[in-house]
Amino acid sequence: DRIRYRRLWSETGWRIRALRDDSVCARQEYDSLLDATDPGLSVRVPFEIPAPMIATGARPQVLILREQGVNGHVEMAAAFHAAGFDPVDATMTDLTNGRINLAHHRGLAACGGFSYGDVLGAGQGWARSILFNEMLREAFRAFFHRPDTFALGVCNGCQMMSTLAELIPGAHGWPRFVRNRSGRFEARVAQVEIGTSPSVLLAGMEGARLLVPCAHGEGRASARLADGGRIALRYVDNRGNVTEHYPANPNGSPAGIAGVTSQDGRVTILMPHPERVFRWVQNSWIPKEARGDAGPWARMFANARHWLDGM
Repeated sequence: DRIRYRRLWSETGWRIRALRDDSVCARQEYDSLLDATDPGLSVRVPFEIPAPMIATGARPQVLILREQGVNGHVEMAAAFHAAGFDPVDATMTDLTNGRINLAHHRGLAACGGFSYGDVLGAGQGWARSILFNEMLREAFRAFFHRPDTFALGVCNGCQMMSTLAELIPGAHGWPRFVRNRSGRFEARVAQVEIGTSPSVLLAGMEGARLLVPCAHGEGRASARLADGGRIALRYVDNRGNVTEHYPANPNGSPAGIAGVTSQDGRVTILMPHPERVFRWVQNSWIPKEARGDAGPWARMFANARHWLDGM
C-alpha cells in the first residue's frame, strides 16, 4: 500500500538523519508516515481578511529594522505598506550614528533572516549591541516605555527582542530562543494557532489556525511562560492540537510556543515569518476556499494600522 512504499522511499533519509541530527526527531518524522488518517494541512480563518490599503492619504511611518545579514526586511516592508504604512529602511548603523531617532517613530519591526550569517546566538549578539551601548540602550528603553508605540520582532528580531526583555514593560519571564531540538536548521511550513492574548497585532484573530513558514536554527523557547495568557502563537499538528512533536513543532518548543507578547500587548515577538505570506499567492499551498489577493496574515499588519489610528 501507499504507506509501505512511502516508508521504503524515506528509510535511507531517516537512517542518515538519525546519525547526523537528533535521532528522536528523526524517528518521529519517519513514524509520522504511519498515520493513515492524517488529515493534512488545513486553515481556519474566523475573521475578515482586510483588503490592501490603497488610499493616498497619510501613511504613518514604521521602522523596518535590520542588522548585518538580515534578508527579511523587504517582505516586512511590503506587508506594512499594504496595510497603509510608510516603511522606513533602518539599519543598526543608522541608529548608532543618529541618522534615525527612535523617539520620532511609533512603530518598529525587527526582521529576521540570517543576521550575522545566522551564527549561533546571532539574536543575542544583536541585542547586546544595544544593551552594551548606553545611548542605544536608553533609546530602546524609552521607545518601549512610551504607551503610543508598538513593536514586532520576527525570527532573529524575535531572538533579539526576547533578550531585550529587561527594557520592555510586561516582558518579564519571556523565554530565550535557543538551538532547535532537531539539531539542524528548519525551513518548513508550520501550522499555528492564535490564542487569546493582549497582543494588539493579533486582536480579533483568536482561534485562527494558519499556515506560516519557519526558517531558523535557534527557535526553541527555552522555557514555558508562567503567564500562559501572554503566549500569542502555538504550533499545532494537522488535527489542530498544540504539539511538541516533530516536525509539526519544528524546534521542540515547550507547550508549542511560537510567539509571545508583552503584558499590554504592544510588543509581540514571533519565531515564524507571517510577513512572508501576507498574500495567498506567497503560500506553497492554499485551501480551495481562498479568495482574493490578501491572505489571513494581512490582518496582523492591518491591526497595527488600526491600533495606531486609534491612539
